[in-house]
This record gives sequence, structure tokens and C-alpha cells, in this order.
Amino acid sequence: MKIVSSVEEAVNSSTLRPGSVIYTSGNAAAPQVLLGQIAKDTSIKGVSIYGVLLLGQGLHPLFTEERCRDITHRVIFASYLTREAVNNGWAFYHPMHLSEIPKYMKLRMKPNVAIISVAGPDIGGRYSLGTTVEGVLSAVEYCNATGGIVIAERNRQMPFVLGTTIAESNIDYVVETDYPLPTSPIKKPDEVATHIGEIITALYIEDGSGDQPGSTLQYGIGEVPEAVTTAILNKGVRDLGIHTELFAGALARLVVAGAVSNKWKKHLNFSVSSIFLASDQAGYDWMSKNSAIQSRPSNYTNSVFKIAEHPKIVAINSAIGVDLHGNIWADSLDARKIYSGVGGQSDFIRGAQYSDGGVAIIALKSTTRNGMSKIVDRSPAGITTTAIPADQVILVTENGAFDRRGLSLGERAIGIAHLAQPEHRERLLKIIADDPAFHKPAHVFTRGIVGFTPYEDAVKRL
Repeated sequence: MKIVSSVEEAVNSSTLRPGSVIYTSGNAAAPQVLLGQIAKDTSIKGVSIYGVLLLGQGLHPLFTEERCRDITHRVIFASYLTREAVNNGWAFYHPMHLSEIPKYMKLRMKPNVAIISVAGPDIGGRYSLGTTVEGVLSAVEYCNATGGIVIAERNRQMPFVLGTTIAESNIDYVVETDYPLPTSPIKKPDEVATHIGEIITALYIEDGSGDQPGSTLQYGIGEVPEAVTTAILNKGVRDLGIHTELFAGALARLVVAGAVSNKWKKHLNFSVSSIFLASDQAGYDWMSKNSAIQSRPSNYTNSVFKIAEHPKIVAINSAIGVDLHGNIWADSLDARKIYSGVGGQSDFIRGAQYSDGGVAIIALKSTTRNGMSKIVDRSPAGITTTAIPADQVILVTENGAFDRRGLSLGERAIGIAHLAQPEHRERLLKIIADDPAFHKPAHVFTRGIVGFTPYEDAVKRL
């Protein structure tokens, strides 16, 4: 390993030759100095870069139309930095389950350069991969095995997250840096998000008591996760577990409050995640060498088999929309407009279905900011779906929860319609009543709304 005095010594047209395939850390661990040098050095051409949700205000020049002529970006999960490039055809979008990134590192991506962030070393001489592991460990291992190079950025403000570490011998170049990490500010839940959090907590999150395990949680960032955490703390739930792909402020609040023991997990009795985000530097400092949390690669955290091993998984994910058939989309706004990525939603939906007592929940506000219904008759033509009708998920809006498991198409359609706001609900119910494709909807209507629990009934259980 060579510690270089300037970034130019490690990142240049000699180390990154034409034809190079680069895998880079993403999220809060996107190595901003290293990637910024690629943007700046226009002699670096003909390279490809794979990455997941790149963050960092200084990285915009890397994704301009001009720079994209010389660099092929292959985006696995889009961010505010990469969305324009993807939707204007300057960059490729790769729909991919988070669980499968390490697998396709060897089968398809085959990087010869890994550009990563690290913290450390610890007393044993090992370096943490910081706040992001996902496919990074696999990229390092592949480069080491095939004669590639590993260029690391050691940021003084990067936490030493325990769990997944690499040796000094795995790294070729280290560049010293010191700058604030990207943060995910906590947004106070509005009334709609609060209702969603209360419904989920009342109906599906269970306390560990006696020989009965408590729920094992998976959720990320945003108003609904914050609302779920607040409802859990208000309910006084204890002995929870955490097995997630993204660990952020909402889950950290549960750990700090003592609501999480991980005592019912079969393996690894601490909170496990592949990606970590905080709302401020103090949150990242809390993560450093904190034995309550540990990192693992995404083929561990998002493995359907590993997820299913945990008791009472409650997997809470979001969506952009759902139709009356039960198609769910979360990565796209329409067939040719990518917003984010597939991520790990499908991994946790399927893992939760095989967890003993587990449930997969898709939570969404029933309307957009402009009042458009997210509950629609049909999904936009050609749009990619992150969950299909056969996935046995529970849908939650501020109006209630709908458990569609085991129900017919007609029964599902009526329950889904009741998740919408009243003015949209009536329109959707008329569509159902008038369409024979839903098979005897009048008969279904007379039986009541099977599987639907309105908000008012749900919160009685809090």
C-alpha cells in the first residue's frame, strides 16, 4: 500500500487507462476527492464507472453531458446527481437487485479498478469500508484476484463501522482527505405520514415477551420511517431486532432508546446493515466502532435466505404508485423516466414472505403533493415494477392497511381502491363495478371489504 501526497498520483490516465472498468463506493461513502479528480482530469477517457446512489455536492461535473462523452456511467441506483444523465441518455441504468451486485461483479461487471472509501486502520491493521459495503467488498476482492488496482480515500470524518474490513495488503493507493460526509436530514413526519406509521406499528410490530420473539425490522429514511419509529417508542415496544439494507436515523433512534436487543436473531446479535446514513456528523461519530451495529455485504443483508432466517421480519418499503391489479412501482415515474432504482425492495419482499411470522409492507401516501392519486386503475404502460400482483405484500396508506394475501383479483381491487382518498376511491370503485374482468364485483361488494383495516380501527390497538 502506498500513501500518496496528492490525488493526481493515484488518479490519472496511467492508472485509469482507456478500457478500465471502475467500481466505486456510493451513498455517503462516495469518494468525492477521487471521483472529483476523474471529473477534472479530461485526459482520463474511455473508462466505465459502476456505482450505487452516488452522493456529494461536488460531484456534479462528473455527470455533465460533456464529461459523459468520455466516461461511460453505469448507474445501478440513481441519485440527484445521476438522474439527469440517465434520463437524457448520457448514462446507462442497470436494474439490479441489491442482493445480486456481488454476484454480477464477477459475472458481468468485472472491474479492474475499485475506487473506495475507508476508515482506519484499527489496532489489527485493518480498514473499515466505512458507511457503505453493498458490492464494494466484492469489487476489492475481484480486483485483488485479477491483478486490478484498489484506490482508497481515507477521510478523517468517515466512521469506522465494524463488521466488514479489509487488510492493508488489499489496497494499492491511499489518498488522505478530510471533508464532511453527505447527510440525510430528518424531516418531521406530517399528519399523513404519522397516520401511516401508527397503522403499521399498531397492526404489525410486535413486542418480544416470554418465549415469543419481537419483530425484526427493515426500513430506511424518510417521513414514514421516522413516523414508525415514533409510534414504536410511544407504544413502548421492546426486544426488537434490526436486519436491514439501509441503517439511518430512524433506526438509530430505536437503538439509542433501548428498544432493540436483537436477542431473537439466530445469528449476529447486533443490528446489521449494508449501507449507513446519518443526519449530521454527530450521527456518523456515533456509528464509529459502535458494537451495536455492524456492516455486511449486500449479498448477506439482502439475501432472501438470510432475511427469511429472522423471526417476524417487518420489511417496510415505499412506492411511487400501485394499480388495481396490485402492480407496484418504485424506481420509475413512467416507462422511460428513472427516478431511483430497484434496490433491495424485492429482496426483502420475498425474504419476509418466508420469515416465520414475517410481513412485507409497501407504505405510501395516497396522493402526490399536487393531489394526484398514487392509487390508479392501471400502471403506466411499460413501466418497470418492483413488486408484481403475486407478491404477497400488505399495502398501507394514511387511510388504512390492506392485506391482499390469498385474495382474488376482484377482492384485491376493492381493497386497493379503499386505500385511496374518497374522491379517487369512488371513481376506482366504479371502474371495478363496471369491468367484468374483476369477476362478479357486485358479489364481492356484498361481502364487505375483505382484508382492509381502516385507520380508525387500526389505531385502537396502539
